[in-house]
Amino acid sequence: MLQHSRTARMLAFAIAAIAGYVDAVGFLGSGAFFVSFMSGNTTRLGVGIAGDGSAAAIAAGLIACFVAGVTVTSLLRRRMAEARKPGLTLAFCAGLLTVATLALGVSASIAPFMLLAFAMGGINLALENEGEVRFGLTYMTGTLIKLGTRLADALAGEPRADWLPLLLLWLALSGGAILGGVAYEALAMNALWPAVAGVWVLAGFSLLTRKA
Repeated sequence: MLQHSRTARMLAFAIAAIAGYVDAVGFLGSGAFFVSFMSGNTTRLGVGIAGDGSAAAIAAGLIACFVAGVTVTSLLRRRMAEARKPGLTLAFCAGLLTVATLALGVSASIAPFMLLAFAMGGINLALENEGEVRFGLTYMTGTLIKLGTRLADALAGEPRADWLPLLLLWLALSGGAILGGVAYEALAMNALWPAVAGVWVLAGFSLLTRKA
């Protein structure tokens, strides 16, 4: 996990922080739905089916858009030069986030949140390696499970210290969520703009630091 270059590791932490931020803003703005945490939306789907059909429909739509974002981004990455995949993936997702944020400025519908979910699905592939997503950047359940097993290894005396990057990744996402919550209180959905700018900066940085 995160056994790549230091640059890739820092990129993963930055993406996770932005994902937590966007998810917090999306959660508060959409009426308690998630744009990157699909386990939460799956629970909302189940509860909605039991008693609130409109909530179930929204949750199902967000899940479908998240999966579609992963699928479309994966197809696009097959046409990208290997060294430029992280930067181009981030640029694609930054463009989607820009459109979604602009739409939220003129529309109170759920549609822009669907586009946010699409973008957040795609951004998980920014650091895809050899066709495999080794860890999620916008959700933490798997990361926390790995953290627990690595801590068990360390406590059992095995020479492993790779639990720390996992903890830092979780802290990045949770810290981003805190900032997102604070920003939403001050700026409402305009709080997304710093996240949009952040993804564009990461895209530019990645493209400039990798050979074509």
